[in-house]
Amino acid sequence: MDEKTLGSMAEPTQKTPSEKAPIQPAAASTERADSEQRQAYGTAKTENLRDSGLWRTLLPAVVILSCGALLVIPLIILIPLLYNSIQAFNTHRIEGQLIWLWVTMIVIEVGLFILIARGIMRIFLTQAGNYQHSR
Repeated sequence: MDEKTLGSMAEPTQKTPSEKAPIQPAAASTERADSEQRQAYGTAKTENLRDSGLWRTLLPAVVILSCGALLVIPLIILIPLLYNSIQAFNTHRIEGQLIWLWVTMIVIEVGLFILIARGIMRIFLTQAGNYQHSR
């Protein structure tokens, strides 16, 4: 008896072609879409968007700290190398010939810092000032 029950459940019921649901014409769905009008209501200017204003303080602070790190970290590496080369030049060792390399690297790093920091500050610090806090 269990086999008969399992067998009848396992077999899918097949519909004859006369029992299948009729296919709706495509014109009915396009008529429905044409009758609906879609409009967007509200923009960022009209919505009442309130925030704490904390990002106006944090964003400039993070940008300034990042720019400071962009300048300081390479100089922390390059200045001791330059100092060691100057000391080696005084003792007439071969490492003294690398002074030009460290000076060139410092000049390139400072130039790249000015270029990158100026762009980052223009992007982030001017955007923070564009949004006036309205009360």
